[in-house]
Amino acid sequence: MKSVATTISAYNKLQKGGIGEICVLLEKTINANLKKSGSKIWHGTPVWFLDENPIVSYMMRKGGYVSLMFFSGQSFDEPALKAEGKFKAAEIFYKDKKEITLKDLKRWLKKAKEIQWDYKNIIKRKGVLKRVK
Repeated sequence: MKSVATTISAYNKLQKGGIGEICVLLEKTINANLKKSGSKIWHGTPVWFLDENPIVSYMMRKGGYVSLMFFSGQSFDEPALKAEGKFKAAEIFYKDKKEITLKDLKRWLKKAKEIQWDYKNIIKRKGVLKRVK
């Protein structure tokens, strides 16, 4: 039986080897740079929120890498972040924690606070996203 994490630190502990190291570094950096955010396991992955609006998440992928996703990342004007899905999300992939450039990550987290699309109310608005900041 596979364990299901109920906290972000438990999620990170379930990841093996280098993947776990990536997750721990991401959690530490996100927490340090989004001090006013809340965080929880949401739909099985670690997610950070500002005013109940999802901002950033990461997850282990089957291909042996971690996907770091910014919910409003397509609006960041950052070439390293690639579009994900049909809304405004963008992501980057890591196979080794050495691939993480903290300067870039901190800049993206700053933009995540400043540039937000309202995912919190997407169902109420029938799939229409509006800019909140």
